[in-house]
Amino acid sequence: MKYENFIKNTNDYRQKFQTENMKVPVIFHTQDALLPNEATFAQLEDVASNDGIFQHIAALADVHSKPGRKNATGTVIASEKYIFPQVNDSDPACGMRLVKTNLDDSNVTKEELDKLFQALTATAPTKTYIGTYLPMRIIVDICRLGIAPLIDYLGIRTKNETTNCLERGNFFDQEKSREYIFQVIPKLFLFFAQFRAGILGAAGNHFLDLVKVTDILNEDIARKFDLRKGQYLFMVHCGSGILGQYTMYMYTAKKREHLSTAILMNIGRFFWKTPFKKTVALIAQKIRKSGFGKQKQLITFNGDGEDGKLYMAARNACSNFAHANRAVITHNISETIKKTLGRDPELELLYDMPHILVSREEHYGQNVWVHRNGASRAYGQSRMQDHPLFRETGEPAFIPSSMSTAAYLCVGTDENVSGFYSCNHGAGKSSQKTENLVPRNKTEMNEKLAAKGVKLYNGRSSKVIEQDSSHYKRAEDVIASAQANNIVKTVAKLQPVSVIMY
Repeated sequence: MKYENFIKNTNDYRQKFQTENMKVPVIFHTQDALLPNEATFAQLEDVASNDGIFQHIAALADVHSKPGRKNATGTVIASEKYIFPQVNDSDPACGMRLVKTNLDDSNVTKEELDKLFQALTATAPTKTYIGTYLPMRIIVDICRLGIAPLIDYLGIRTKNETTNCLERGNFFDQEKSREYIFQVIPKLFLFFAQFRAGILGAAGNHFLDLVKVTDILNEDIARKFDLRKGQYLFMVHCGSGILGQYTMYMYTAKKREHLSTAILMNIGRFFWKTPFKKTVALIAQKIRKSGFGKQKQLITFNGDGEDGKLYMAARNACSNFAHANRAVITHNISETIKKTLGRDPELELLYDMPHILVSREEHYGQNVWVHRNGASRAYGQSRMQDHPLFRETGEPAFIPSSMSTAAYLCVGTDENVSGFYSCNHGAGKSSQKTENLVPRNKTEMNEKLAAKGVKLYNGRSSKVIEQDSSHYKRAEDVIASAQANNIVKTVAKLQPVSVIMY
């Protein structure tokens, strides 16, 4: 099928796509040059052919397909009644945080930063079996209460660690008991989580970046955020690790990527004592009926039904752990700086935002279930009135670098209605190479990074060269699309200096 025949341009930065098979259109919030490949169009057509999708599917500038996924990254899908567990990646609250420091290019040297990142490869690890150990009681309390118990246990001193997290670091609106957590998540998975905090992970492009503020683009908001030119910040991208991945396998259809995963999944299910066995069995039946995700029709949970409530409870608990994971990494960064540089960096959380999110929100006058897959919530000022600072600025949103290109700190606007008040979470993979210099190996990649003043640490994966900027859409084009669609206002331009990635 020639999908270009079904695209209608609304303006230079917005297109409507709908075939005869689609129940709702896809609204692309981007210029023609950033439209995805045919595989992504086919994927979006399949998803939009399902019943129960509200209004339209919003596709943002970084939209692209990923292997083994049912839905494209960089999309927002809403439904009045249904939760669609397959349209989101299986890592609840995978996301990013931006952390301010008192370090700048006048008080820390290149040699000191190198010494620091040599140490951080051990204290902020990528692929490892054991991270920062947390007792089972703390793991369970994080799942049911959010990051507050973690702050007390580790003595975390990151300023605004709770205030500047989405949902204040707790996705439950009511306190849950310890017993309830064991009822919605197999105990074996919680046991694993004791050893898995503080790990960046080896999947995709999870990273720890040190970035420097090179340009202030909105003086007023930058002043309110207490940002200055030359200041260093840490950007952390990771998710809920084993706890979230294994738990979501219980609730949705996805191929087990490793034999060990399948074995541990079955062990966890066998010993799981839950009063919700009937609901779990019905969910398993839906998964089998779908051919374990092979059918085009999406699995649905009733948002107000037992399956939807159980799914969201498990998801919320794992989302709490994802936030806590990033909080542990931040704490470990602070302790490593104190040890290696002999100073307190006075870390302050600017914001922690997930880009894999399912939440109940009001849009177009209706309460709907919003699924953000590789998309960050980006509320304008009017929707942030319960926050002491963001009510004046709008909700922060980050568009990270492609390892060596510029990153951007932005804020949401009140005009982004058709995007369901969402922002793209990165530049997104490009369907064609965007630069002439495409590294063929790690040596060439490191030389390219060095020429741009960036140093990669760890980088053990053979596939790390696929994270080179030549494989991604141009950041400037992505920003232009976001601004033209009133998705965000840009606040500051950030340049990566040091990168930890697997």
